[in-house]
Amino acid sequence: MGTVHARSLDPLPMQGPELGVQADDMDLGEPEHEEKQEVLENKDVVVQHVHIDGLGRTKEDILTYEIADVFRAKNLIDVMKKSHEARQKLLRLGIFRNVEVVIDTAEGADALPNGLDVTFEVKELRRMTGSYNTMVGNNEGSMVLGLKLPNVFGRAEKLTFQFSYGTKETSYGLSFFKPQPGHFERNFSINLYKVTGQFPWSSLRETDRGVSTEFSFPIWRTHHTLKWEGVWRELGCLARTASFAVREESGHSLKSSLSHTMVIDTRNSTILPRKGALLKINQELAGYTGGDVRFLKEDFEIQLNKTLFWDSVLSTSLWGGMLLPLGDKPSCIADRFYLGGPTSVRGFSMYSIGPQSEGDYLGGEAYWAGGLHLYTPLPFRPGRGGFGDLFRTHFFLNAGNLCNLNYGEGPRAHLSKLAECIRWSYGAGIVLRLGNIARLELNYCIPMGVQSGDRICDGVQFGAGIRFL
Repeated sequence: MGTVHARSLDPLPMQGPELGVQADDMDLGEPEHEEKQEVLENKDVVVQHVHIDGLGRTKEDILTYEIADVFRAKNLIDVMKKSHEARQKLLRLGIFRNVEVVIDTAEGADALPNGLDVTFEVKELRRMTGSYNTMVGNNEGSMVLGLKLPNVFGRAEKLTFQFSYGTKETSYGLSFFKPQPGHFERNFSINLYKVTGQFPWSSLRETDRGVSTEFSFPIWRTHHTLKWEGVWRELGCLARTASFAVREESGHSLKSSLSHTMVIDTRNSTILPRKGALLKINQELAGYTGGDVRFLKEDFEIQLNKTLFWDSVLSTSLWGGMLLPLGDKPSCIADRFYLGGPTSVRGFSMYSIGPQSEGDYLGGEAYWAGGLHLYTPLPFRPGRGGFGDLFRTHFFLNAGNLCNLNYGEGPRAHLSKLAECIRWSYGAGIVLRLGNIARLELNYCIPMGVQSGDRICDGVQFGAGIRFL
């Protein structure tokens, strides 16, 4: 489960980090100077030819878009810069194992005195690659086996199969990914998946079998994703002691939904940012394209980060969401929001805030959560410049609330109810950044504002995941 506000099962992230060679893992240094190029540094030059050596099954037309800017360079420094940018674009396609750039004076009958030839020497990935990885979710880990067919039709298409076995979730899925030539950020994907998960805080077991299609594209500084998903959900009790409210939810349902996500992200890192901001808004409408589940769901995430004195960072975040059932049927336990735990309101057990029945947490139709954090270097800076820079000292203040609403009462009554019985906590701990993949937290938490039925974790609490409040 990748997010705290969507307790329902998520398929494997088919468009996340590649299982094979990644552009970020490669040396993207500037092309080397050669003696015969140095005399042209301050003179106008003309790029006469661009060659791509080493192509096998890749179609040349898709690469034309990525290298077009090289022809627009006016001097040698500009040629080197644009060639470096083109190299990064070629690596980003995920179809080459390695890309090298060679810049030389033009040769041939049509060679100009100031003409240059640029050659990209590429090595394609194998037709099929396999991998074994581990993946960290919100306080759970899993083993991931993957099989990928990169560049399957010669234009950066990708066919991926992944199997994941985790502590609470097992899933497998098949995905096809197709970028638009010249605009890699515009891409289309189709996913088929089956996910089985256990949710002990609700004494619930869920199996999802679904298909989804996504179209992603940028507009100015924003990134948008349009998605349709059809999923057959099977809910069952995880234990014989499950409450009657959970047993009532057991059975089959069919959800068909349309959703839209908009993201503005200026952070320098997604895991432990030092500066920048994030705004994420998501809307989901279910029931108008089929199925027996109908609702409108809105949620958002805001994060601001600011570097302070002594290499410290101040971070603030705010999450919120609302679920509006459409029609006469109440909302389903699989669609509601959940709150609490080491990745959201710390000091409380996993998803143990809000409505509950006989010890089983049922989720809520509205929630908010906010956090204020101060990250500082370790005292006395041990391991500075190396392993020690992966650790940060962490001071935090979290607050939030989750409840059900009576939608006949109006917005003012909703805000009043969300402002009642606020849970909050504070504490300090150590944060470990695991590359740009995930992070671990070990905190000493002091929960406050505890309500009847809440489960607390007073003292040391461990958290692992990608998305933290």
